[in-house]
Amino acid sequence: MWLNRAQTAFLGASLSAATLAFAASAGAEQTPPGVANPALWPTAKSQGLIDSKTEARVTALLRRMSIEEKVGQMIQADTASVTPEDLRKYPLGSILAGGSSPPMGAPDRSPAGPWIETARAFNAVAMERRPGHVPIPIMFGIDAVHGNNNVVGATLFPHNSALGAAHDPDLIRRIGEATARETAAAGIDWAFAPTLAVPRNDRWGRTYEGYSEDPELVRAYAAKMIEGLQGAPGKGTLQQGHVSASAKHFLGDGGTTNGIDQGNTEIPESELIAIHSAGYPPAINAGTRTIMASFNSWQGVKMHGNKSLLTDVLKGRMGFDGFIVGDWNGHGQVPGCTTTDCPVAFNAGLDMAMAPDSWKGLFENTVKQVREGVIPMARVDDAVRRILRVKFKAGLFDPARPFESRIDVIGSPAHRALAREAVRKSLVLLKNNGALPVKSSAHILVAGNAADNISQQSGGWTLSWQGDGNTNADFPNAQSIYAGIAEAMKAGGGSATLSVDGSFTEKPDLAIVVFGEQPYAEGLGDLRTLEFEAGDKKSLALLKKLKSAGIPVVSVFLSGRPVWVNPELNQSDAFVAAWLPGSEGGGIADVLIGDAQGRPGKDFTGRLSFSWPKTAAQFTLNKGQTGYDPLFALGYGLGYAAPGVVGRLSEVAGIDATATNKSRYFTDGRIQAPFSLTLGAGVTRRPVDSPSRQEGAIQLGWTAGQAAKASIEGDKVDLRFETNAEMMLQMTYRVDTPATGRVNLSMGGGTVDATDLFQRSAGWRTVRIPLKCFADKGADMTGLYPLWTLSATDSLTVSFADIGLATQAPGGICPPTP
Repeated sequence: MWLNRAQTAFLGASLSAATLAFAASAGAEQTPPGVANPALWPTAKSQGLIDSKTEARVTALLRRMSIEEKVGQMIQADTASVTPEDLRKYPLGSILAGGSSPPMGAPDRSPAGPWIETARAFNAVAMERRPGHVPIPIMFGIDAVHGNNNVVGATLFPHNSALGAAHDPDLIRRIGEATARETAAAGIDWAFAPTLAVPRNDRWGRTYEGYSEDPELVRAYAAKMIEGLQGAPGKGTLQQGHVSASAKHFLGDGGTTNGIDQGNTEIPESELIAIHSAGYPPAINAGTRTIMASFNSWQGVKMHGNKSLLTDVLKGRMGFDGFIVGDWNGHGQVPGCTTTDCPVAFNAGLDMAMAPDSWKGLFENTVKQVREGVIPMARVDDAVRRILRVKFKAGLFDPARPFESRIDVIGSPAHRALAREAVRKSLVLLKNNGALPVKSSAHILVAGNAADNISQQSGGWTLSWQGDGNTNADFPNAQSIYAGIAEAMKAGGGSATLSVDGSFTEKPDLAIVVFGEQPYAEGLGDLRTLEFEAGDKKSLALLKKLKSAGIPVVSVFLSGRPVWVNPELNQSDAFVAAWLPGSEGGGIADVLIGDAQGRPGKDFTGRLSFSWPKTAAQFTLNKGQTGYDPLFALGYGLGYAAPGVVGRLSEVAGIDATATNKSRYFTDGRIQAPFSLTLGAGVTRRPVDSPSRQEGAIQLGWTAGQAAKASIEGDKVDLRFETNAEMMLQMTYRVDTPATGRVNLSMGGGTVDATDLFQRSAGWRTVRIPLKCFADKGADMTGLYPLWTLSATDSLTVSFADIGLATQAPGGICPPTP
C-alpha cells in the first residue's frame, strides 16, 4: 500500500486552497476564452524518445517519402472500413479496431488468432518492396482499457474506478505489464490507455475510466501504468512484450458541464491546470509515446483544434516528444471542419487523425491541402517525424515478434491471479451490521441478475464498445461472482444455491444478492440523475422479498461510479461496493467468505476514491468543494478490523428522475414516465402476462375494417447521439391475431412498413430496428414526436412486453419504406 490509513483519510485536501490560489493568481492576466498561457503550466520532458541514432534513421526515411506517404502516416483507419489492399493506394500509418470492430473475416468476438492474422495482413502490404513505396510498419491500436478487452479469453482487470479504491500504484504497474503482454500476444502493439481523466461529475458515462475524483491519486497512478505498458523509458519494445501507451484524453474530459460526454469544460485555466492536467507531467516523464486528444471543448474551443494546448502547452511547455492522436472522428467536430476535411486540426498540433470510416476522403483532401500550402510542409514533417520516432522506439521496424501467437500468455494463470488480487484490493465495505464474513459452512442463497453474469461484472469496453450482447460463453477464462462464491462455500463444507429471483424451497442461512448497473460506455452511460433504477426498483424489490422472509442480506453492488442507493442500503445487512471487477469473480468470495467458524481470510482494504452521494442530486461531490456533504466521504471504507454500523438512511432522492428517461418506453406492464399511451378510435387495450411477469405486458387490438393507430407520446425527445451511436428501437412482442392489412411503424416523421413483422403468430419474439432507419426515412432525431406509433389498416391483435432502446444489439433489421 502506498498510503497508510491515516493518510488515506486523505488526499482530497490535495486540491488545497493554497494550490488553487497559486494557480489562480498566476493566471490573473486576461486571455481569450479557450486560449492557454503556457507559462502557467507545469513543466515535464519526454524520456527515452529522442536519441541521435533514431533521429538519423527518421531523417533518412523522411527524405525518401512522398507527400502521399507522409500524409498517410498521419491518418488512422478502422478495421471495419479498410482492407490491407487499400494500403497499396493509400499508405496509411495506422490501423485501429474500435470497440465493436471485428478482425478480418471473423466476428468481433474472436480469440487471438484472427487478430494476429489481421495485423499480419496489414503489415504485409505496408512492408512490401515495390516501386515508389517506402516500407513503414503500421501501428495497430485498440482500447485495451482493462486488459486486452477486445480478445476472447483475455484477462479482464477491474475498471479504473475500482483500481482507484485499491490505492496501490505498484498494482497498477503490474496490471499494465500483464495487459501489454496479452495485447502483444494478439499481434497488437498500441493500447489506447491509460485514461487520466479526473471525473468531477458522476453523471458522466466515462466516470469508471477515471481512477479518482482526486488528482493526486491520478498523478500517482499515471507513470506506473505507462511504465507497465511500455517498460522503462526508452527500453521497452514489442519484442519484450511491451506496447505503446496513449495517455488520454487531453484535456478536461472529466470536467464537462453537467457531466455531458464530449461537452464543454467551462472552468478557469487555473482549475484546468490544478485538477485535469495532474496525470500528464508524470506520464510524459515516464516516456508515454502517444497522447490522445479529447472530444471535449475548453471554454468553447474544441480540443482537437486548440493550438494553445496541443502545441504550446503539451509539446512546448510539457516537452512532449511523442505524437498526438485524435479520437474517433474528433477532428470533424472542430468548427469549419468535416470528418474528411480538417486542416485546422493538423495545424493546431494533431499528428495523427483517427478517421475510422472517413480516412479516404481525409487522405485525399489533406494531400491536396499540403500541396497548396494550407498545411505547411514543416508541420507535416514534424508530425511524421514524431510518428516514425515512436515506431522505431517501439521496435516496430524490427520484424521479430517473439510474443506474437504466445497464446499461453492470454488469460494465463498468473494474470488471472493478478486480476483476482486487484478485485480483492478494490472492494469497499460500505456497511456491515454483522452479516460478514460469511461462514463457509453455511447454506446460502446467491441471487440477483448479476450473480452469474460475467458480462455485467465486466461492464463497458468488454468485447464490444458498450459491453453488451455478451454471454458467459464469450468468457472462457473467467469466473462469475456466483461461481467464485460457490467454490469457496464448497471448500468450507457449506453450499451456495443460485436463484436469480430469490426464490427458494428451503430457507437459507443468508443471501448474497449481486446487482447493479447494466454495461455502458461513453455517451450512452451519461445520467441525468444518480438514482439507481429510478422508477423501476427491481433490485430493491428482491432485497425486500428476502428481508421479509427473515433472511440476512449481503448486497454486492456493481457500478462504474457512486450512485444513490439509500433504499437498497436500508434493506441490506451488509453492502459492498464491488465496482466493475472484470473476469475474476472469485476475488469477491476471497473477502466475503470466511472459514467454517466465520473467521475472515482476507480483510477489506479498499477505500473510496470517489465520494458517495447522500442524495441522487449530488452530481458534483468532490472533497474540497464548498458545501461538501457526502454520505460516505473520499477515503471511507470499513473492514473486519475496523467495523462500523450504518443506521437507517433517508430515502428521499432529492430529484425527480422521470423527466430524464429517453430510452425506456414500456416495460413491466406500464408506460414509463414521462411518456403516455394514446389510442385511436377502434384500438383496445388490456393487461396480459409477459414471458416473465403476471400482467407484465399489454395487449392492443385493432378493429377489422378500421384504420387506427396507437402512439407513445410526451415532450419531444432528442435522440441524435443515440442515432449516431447505432442504437436500435427494440420491441418484445407476440402476435395474437395476425394483421390482415398494412401495418406501419413510426418514430416521429420516419415510417417503415412493419406488415411482415405482424403477420405471423410465433410466440414471444424480439425485433430490433436501427434508429438510423427512421432517420433515413425522414424522422427529425433532434425532436421526435410522437416517439412511437403503430398504425394498422385492418384487424390486428398484438401484445407488447417491452418497448425501448437497445445498444448495438445483434440482429437488427431495417424494414422497407411503406
